[in-house]
Amino acid sequence: MSALDPQIPDEPVGFSGAVSRFIPLAMASALFMDLLDTSALGSALPTMAREFHIEPLHLKLALTAYLMTMAILVPASGWLADRFGARRVFIHAVRVYLLGSLCCGLSNSLTQLVAARILQGVGGAMMTPVARLIVVASTPRERLVQAMNAFTMPAILGPLLGPPFAGVLLQIASWRWIFFINLPIGILGIVAVLRIVPRLRHSHPGRFDVTGFLVAAIGIVGVIGLAESVGSNLLSGREQLLVGVVALTAWIAFVTRALRVRLPMLDLRLLAKSTYRASMIGGSLVRLGIGATPFLLPLLLQDGLGWSPLKAGSVIAIVTLGSLLARFGGTLAVRVIGFRSSLLVTAAFTALLTAAPAFFDVRTPVIVILLSLLMGGFFRAAHYVAATALGFADVSPHEVSRASTLSTVIQQLSLSCGVSFAGMALYLSAGSAIRFTPNEFILPFVALGAVAALAIPVYARLSPAVGGDMRSGIKRSS
Repeated sequence: MSALDPQIPDEPVGFSGAVSRFIPLAMASALFMDLLDTSALGSALPTMAREFHIEPLHLKLALTAYLMTMAILVPASGWLADRFGARRVFIHAVRVYLLGSLCCGLSNSLTQLVAARILQGVGGAMMTPVARLIVVASTPRERLVQAMNAFTMPAILGPLLGPPFAGVLLQIASWRWIFFINLPIGILGIVAVLRIVPRLRHSHPGRFDVTGFLVAAIGIVGVIGLAESVGSNLLSGREQLLVGVVALTAWIAFVTRALRVRLPMLDLRLLAKSTYRASMIGGSLVRLGIGATPFLLPLLLQDGLGWSPLKAGSVIAIVTLGSLLARFGGTLAVRVIGFRSSLLVTAAFTALLTAAPAFFDVRTPVIVILLSLLMGGFFRAAHYVAATALGFADVSPHEVSRASTLSTVIQQLSLSCGVSFAGMALYLSAGSAIRFTPNEFILPFVALGAVAALAIPVYARLSPAVGGDMRSGIKRSS
């Protein structure tokens, strides 16, 4: 027995078919809480800005503080999972996340909220990536697409319920319950994991790369801090230049070290695999829009169009309904036309539909807004399913932990940069406004769509036969 978890006995790794099919569902409790908070918090931002007596743009710190903390600490998650056991690390991470959720709900200022979100991020950094690691490590490659569908489907309920849930709470109670609801969900998730998920045994990962961890942390903080300073008056022009130089120096030092040491904090050598590299680069470009949506859409609908929080939240939820439908459409597309064509088509439509809200105004019929958001959610999620599965197509079993860690760091950086990028574009368009008009959202949404379109040439370089083994597995199992 372990001193970290004396009540959980070691079990041999062995997954029966019935048990292994439930593992993605059990681990999805982490994604559910994460996405529920993010989507619900975005819908509550205008109300919270008025309660805290601050400008709406400043509240994006509540989103980026969480994402930045995750990006900094995620590199340690793979090492901790290999060293102490993935299930044990996951359970303790959920406990920290729940403590952070409680503190968020009790916050009375932006400073307190940001500090509590950082605590949440500490738990989330060990929770979400380790959950995916367990799913990938316990699933045969021919069933990986289906496992990813199962893993993400319950989590889709988070952003589906989040916006209308926030709207209802703002009407009848308080935004604080956005965080309090995590407590019963997290406890049920811990119980399910203890009953269903056996231990995954790994060889000792070696010494922790402290130097690499610190250098990467400086680079991440520098990039996100620099982006956050635009429009917030946090840094002067000279200070922004200094932060930029420090961040660039840190990243150069990190890349140099990562390519030289045997066991780096983040294994950049994995990017030599064409499938993994395309998944990371293309997925990051598309994911900028995913990160920006919870920040921009509520402001557009509530401030720009004058909708109530409940109406705006209910309409935003349609994005997730499209994502839910894509759980089936994404797999079907891969089976029929292959990975490369699926990624090209979904990336193109995602880029167009990411830019579509730029043209919403008070004269736009609600049905047009609903259909645009529904299709946007569909193609974005279908792209995510194909890109995530393809990323692990050529990853060997002993590389899964490192690949999952690097993938999650890149994902969190792109999500965080999406919020910051949207904030910068909105500031350039509107300045430090308290209220916004629809015209001021044209630049942010068009810019996000243009960035997402850059993923198309990345996927165009892939072979038409890429991911053939996994595609064959989908056909056999369907």
